[in-house]
Amino acid sequence: MKKLVFLMWAALMVAACTSRQGSYMSGDLQVQVPVEGELGVEVPDTFHLTLTSPMYLFGEVDQQSVDVVVTLFDSASNFIGRFDGPARGPEIFYFQTEYPGDYILEVAPFEKETGHYTLNLKVAEPLATDPRKQAVQLLTPFTGDDVPGASVGVMRDGKILYSKTCGMADLSYYVPFTEATPCNIGSVSKQFTAFAILLLEQQGKLSIDDDVRTYIPELPDLGQVVKLRNLLNHTNGYREVYNLMPMTGWTGEDQLRQEDVIEMLKRQKKLESPPGEVFSYCNSAFILLADIVERVTGEKFPGWMEENIFQPLRMTGTIIRIDPQTVVSGAAQGYTLDSAGYKIAGDLYASYGAGGIYTTVTDLNRWMTNFRDARLGGTDLVARLVTPDTLNNGDTMTYAKGISLGEFRGLKTYKHDGADIAHRAMLIYFPEIDAGVVALSNNADFPATAIAYELAELFFKDDLGPEKEEEATASGSDSVTVKVPERLLKAYAGSYRFEGIGMVATYSVEEGKLVAKAEGQPTLEMVPSSDSVFTYKGVDATLTFHLDAKGKVTGATHAQGGGAFHLIPVAPYDPGPEELEVFAGRYLCNELETIYDVVVKDSTLVVKILNTEDIKLHPMEEDSFTSKVFFLNEMKFVRDPRGKVTGFEASNGRAKGIRFERI
Repeated sequence: MKKLVFLMWAALMVAACTSRQGSYMSGDLQVQVPVEGELGVEVPDTFHLTLTSPMYLFGEVDQQSVDVVVTLFDSASNFIGRFDGPARGPEIFYFQTEYPGDYILEVAPFEKETGHYTLNLKVAEPLATDPRKQAVQLLTPFTGDDVPGASVGVMRDGKILYSKTCGMADLSYYVPFTEATPCNIGSVSKQFTAFAILLLEQQGKLSIDDDVRTYIPELPDLGQVVKLRNLLNHTNGYREVYNLMPMTGWTGEDQLRQEDVIEMLKRQKKLESPPGEVFSYCNSAFILLADIVERVTGEKFPGWMEENIFQPLRMTGTIIRIDPQTVVSGAAQGYTLDSAGYKIAGDLYASYGAGGIYTTVTDLNRWMTNFRDARLGGTDLVARLVTPDTLNNGDTMTYAKGISLGEFRGLKTYKHDGADIAHRAMLIYFPEIDAGVVALSNNADFPATAIAYELAELFFKDDLGPEKEEEATASGSDSVTVKVPERLLKAYAGSYRFEGIGMVATYSVEEGKLVAKAEGQPTLEMVPSSDSVFTYKGVDATLTFHLDAKGKVTGATHAQGGGAFHLIPVAPYDPGPEELEVFAGRYLCNELETIYDVVVKDSTLVVKILNTEDIKLHPMEEDSFTSKVFFLNEMKFVRDPRGKVTGFEASNGRAKGIRFERI
């Protein structure tokens, strides 16, 4: 069974310590006050479990006054799984163990916090051997009349092999999830929009190699032709709306019209990259595609999709929600969780085309069946939908048109995950065995992708190949011991900036081993697989250091989940209050039509934005700062020839180089 790993490295916890042991169910987490210039010491609580058979464990930590991370290790300190959710309230965890023996359940403080918690192990039972019963165990945390629920389905040969619903579609009125409950599938919707564009091309009404401005002429001429193809495969260079709009003080449930998105893109001064050069996931592109469908057909997008795609495929439970005020009969209401419990969450505005589809497991089975039968569109159109393009440098992409391509345990996959504010979804189709899995939920903490792959392993195990050796290594099993000279480890030590996302990680040598620490995150041990390549212990990610001919480290590459980030060495930068004052002032961004006030508060640089809590900035390198909010990963201040600060450029993962001028 595949290990449960739901978190990116930046939120992961250190391997097991055994500083405190016990079998009690509550405790106080205490850490030492950090000495100036040294890191604080994290002290986890450990609970030793002796299991006589493979087990399913489900529990909850009430984070009364401390944010915790829950991790399970076996007796050899091999990583089994980890949970790090909300900062307060219930931290839900669940694990499946593959073999009997001793295990360590670790409850550790996030960062350097102290405080009180209560641990409640709700279920500890033998792991089911029947796939259907094991699937029920997998969904246990989302089962009951007091929790948002889920709907999952396993398909084979056009038929639903297994389906299961659990939990509630609406907590206010005690409406349970059923197979007929429509659920928001977020970005899984993109493949439907792509299919619509290909249908229109098949009808001779457009070409995917047309210039976008042929259909939306009000978009600016930025010196290079952006084709519909570049919208379909995320190589267009346009700003990402849901990364850009929060920079204005907008929140996901604030009103945003489709025409507002176009107005935003009209103010873009240059493309972030040449068309076809770089893959950069872009919801803006699919919002434009929906608008193009409307302009070409003269019909509203939801109605055209209903008549030309949903009805022909008998997807009778599917609807496009054009905005969060549209009533979707019987739909699953979205929920998020905080210290006060579950809260109602709406949907993103202006998402249709990029998202906005409400549907069911039954209807998604009919959609996946069309991958095989091509009853709608024909085999050529379906083939084009799932055929990847190439980048300008000739590299073949792993994204086709609104759908990702991949491989799982030896089988090809067509897949896409989806997330709105609270809804979660995952669709995986295995074309070689005509089978698929769907997982849908109205619970923001539902790990749809992980559960979908778990279900695939349960029901298609006879068709799957063995796990790759590198997966076992990444999960913490040191099958091969590599000794890296200490001189090299010391050369690698230092601080590095993740280009484009503003995170700074520090790598240092402790007891002859390289360890990694990102700001505000726990320490991770690095396991060498060669002199220059390391894996993060307990995380499926690798780090490769790059050296020049003289042996000087020039940077590194962090690879994870099919993506890669370039790491740039940075010099230590710790400006005092007087140095920070030179950045204080008011700044205007014409592109966003937004003003930022930058002030020094309690010896910290702070950004004030309308409708947003004060954002604390943390120094990265000279004149560059980062923050913990996702839309402001990097602020790089700009000076004139006399050294006076005249502005800054703000960036995040999908919107870069947004210019603010000092006023």
